[in-house]
Amino acid sequence: MAQKKLGKLVNKEIANFSVLYTKIHNYHWFVNGPHFFELHQKLEELYVEITANYDELAERLLAIGEKPVATLKEYLELTTLEEATGNENTEDMVQSVINDFEKLSEEFLEIIEAAEEEDPVTADMLTSMKKSFNKHAWMLRAYLGH
Repeated sequence: MAQKKLGKLVNKEIANFSVLYTKIHNYHWFVNGPHFFELHQKLEELYVEITANYDELAERLLAIGEKPVATLKEYLELTTLEEATGNENTEDMVQSVINDFEKLSEEFLEIIEAAEEEDPVTADMLTSMKKSFNKHAWMLRAYLGH
């Protein structure tokens, strides 16, 4: 796979991490109800992890000679995720995070398969992120009783 194509695929995920970070931070601020304390803490844990992933992927692109996207305009043009509406109830918030994690996990698989021969380091990074997102989605589904 050409390095430019890998850069394009990874930049889509950098944009997704930016949107996901903002969405989860929004939910962290506005979650309410009887499970406030545990969800407030869990959402913070998730956006901290997203930040680390976001930074790691951007630095990986720089390391292989590509340029990560770095503006809100670029993020919104490239993202495959929906922003928070501000009208979600707590259950909707959790379901939205599950949906996003599952969507990103599928997108990561495309990059992993494409990068395995050309750039195994990037493939390994995304494999680790995919594993984590799958676990978070499973735990959040269990939280909702699904």
